[in-house]
Amino acid sequence: MKDTARRLPGRLVGTAFGRAVLACLVLAGWALWTGGLFDGPAARQVRASSVYAAPGVDLDRAAAERVIGNRRLVVLMMRPGSDLAEVCDDTERATQGTLVLAMSRDGDDWDTYGCSRLGGDGPRDVGRSIVVESVIGQGADAFVDRPVEALKVIVLNYDRLVRTGLVPDGARTISPSLPRYLLAGGALGGVVAGAAVLWFGGRRAGRLADARRAGRDARADERAALGAATAVLAQQIIDLDRAGGPGGSAYRRLAGDYVGLLDEVSGAEPGDPVGRLRERVAELSRRAAELADEVPEAAAGGTSAHATSGSARTRGRGRR
Repeated sequence: MKDTARRLPGRLVGTAFGRAVLACLVLAGWALWTGGLFDGPAARQVRASSVYAAPGVDLDRAAAERVIGNRRLVVLMMRPGSDLAEVCDDTERATQGTLVLAMSRDGDDWDTYGCSRLGGDGPRDVGRSIVVESVIGQGADAFVDRPVEALKVIVLNYDRLVRTGLVPDGARTISPSLPRYLLAGGALGGVVAGAAVLWFGGRRAGRLADARRAGRDARADERAALGAATAVLAQQIIDLDRAGGPGGSAYRRLAGDYVGLLDEVSGAEPGDPVGRLRERVAELSRRAAELADEVPEAAAGGTSAHATSGSARTRGRGRR
C-alpha cells in the first residue's frame, strides 16, 4: 500500500493530465506570489489604490484618492513612530513605476520618506531620484491637522516635478500580473479545447451510433429475408405433401433437414450472421423444387400402369 502511494505521484506526473495539473499549480503559485500573497497590508492596498492609511490614522481615503487621481504617485500615511523606510521597501513590488511618499505625523510636522521607482539604476537616474524624493514632501508641514490639504500640496509638488521633466508625464496603469494573464489564457484555452473535444467527440459518437444503427437495420433486413425464404420453403414442403410426393427417402431427408433448419433459425441470436442459414434455405428450396419436378412423372407413370392393367382384365373377361 505504501509502495503504491509512493509510485502514484510519479505515475501522475508521467501522464499528460498530471503534467497539465502540475503546470497549473506552478502558474497558480506564481500568480499568488506576484499578486501579493506575502505582502503586508500597505502593499496589498496600494496595488490598486494610490493611498494607504494605517489603522488609527484619520484620513478620508475617498477624498485623498480623488486628490491624487491617476498620477504616478502613491502616498502611505502611517502611524507616528513607524519605520517609513521599511514601509517604503515593503511596497516595492506593488508600486513599480510610481513615486512613493511615506509620511507620519511627528509632533507639529510631517515625517516624510520618499522612494522613487520611476527610473533605472544609472548615476543620472539616481541623482534625479534624490532630487524628486527631497522635493515631493515640501510644504506639507503647514497642514499637519488636515491630511487631505497636505496631499494637495504634495500633488502640486508632483505636478511641478512633471513640468520640469524630473518625473515622466503619464497616468499610472494597474494591470494584473503575467501569471494571471497566463491563467486566464489557459482557462480560455481549456474552455475552447474542451468545447472542440466535445464537438468532435459528439460527431464521432454520432457516426458510430449511425453505423451501429445501420448494422442493426441490415441484420434485421437479413433476418426478415431469411424468414421469408423459410416460409417459401415451408410452402414448398406442404405442396409436396399434398401432391403425395415421391414418398422416398429424399422427401423424408428434406423434411428432417427442414426441422433441423428451423431449430437453428429459432436458436440464432439477434446479432448472429444469417448468411449460412440463407444458403441452407436456398439449398433445401432447390431440393424441394427437384422433388416437385419428380411428382408429375411419378403420377403419370402410375396412371399408365393402371390403364394397362384394366385393359388386360377386360380382355380376359371377353375370352371367357
